[in-house]
Amino acid sequence: MTALGSTVLSFAHNSVEATTLLGRVSFDALHLIRNPARMPWREISANIYRTGTQALGITAVVGFLVGVVLSYLSAQQLKSFGADIYIVNLLGISIVRELGPVLAAILIAGRSGSAMTAQIGVMRVTEELDALAVMGIPHTTRLVLPKMIALAITMPLLILWTNAIALIGGMVSAQLQLGLDYRHFIRSLPGAVPTANLWLGLGKGMVFGILIALIACHFGLRIKPNTESLGLGTTNSVVTAITIVIVVDAVFAIMFSDIGIFS
Repeated sequence: MTALGSTVLSFAHNSVEATTLLGRVSFDALHLIRNPARMPWREISANIYRTGTQALGITAVVGFLVGVVLSYLSAQQLKSFGADIYIVNLLGISIVRELGPVLAAILIAGRSGSAMTAQIGVMRVTEELDALAVMGIPHTTRLVLPKMIALAITMPLLILWTNAIALIGGMVSAQLQLGLDYRHFIRSLPGAVPTANLWLGLGKGMVFGILIALIACHFGLRIKPNTESLGLGTTNSVVTAITIVIVVDAVFAIMFSDIGIFS
């Protein structure tokens, strides 16, 4: 009971601190919108490169393999019912609506989220955060906001990329297992997957990106100036971000259960 109570209190404390951080970032964003010249464009650009361009390889490999596995397992079941043609519908809906956004978000949470937490944690250990405070530079403006903006931009693009590669993997597997022609797969896909699914996936991606960056920066700023705290904070950041992504995805699935299922 003591451990459970401690966990609940820790969760509540982290939730309050993260919400406070989000509020501060929101106020800073409004201020920078009125003063575009003070926007940290270089930091945003650098974070877009690190979280987007450098993540194309890992998302492509994992997306392709997931598409192959999903298509292979689905083809076995559909073939037994003589419903081979519905492989396009199954792959399209599952990848575009759910697997693509969640897969990309989990990969980015593990790859970029941990890097963000570690970066801010190292700045705490080396007292760079204290130096920024002495110079009157807000942490939210130079560290948190650029990361949130960058991930809000790159996550939808990475989801498009992951969806495309996963569908290619599924298409290749469907051709090998069911003999389904590539051209037929490509022609059938737009009719099998209503456009609302794509917009829903991209919208979820933007929300996931903001949440991953917020959680990563929150745990980074809580790190104490020692290496043990740095490792623990990075681990907690990744675990929390992945958990929140899955929870938020479940909320989206319930809220938009009637959207995009039927043409």
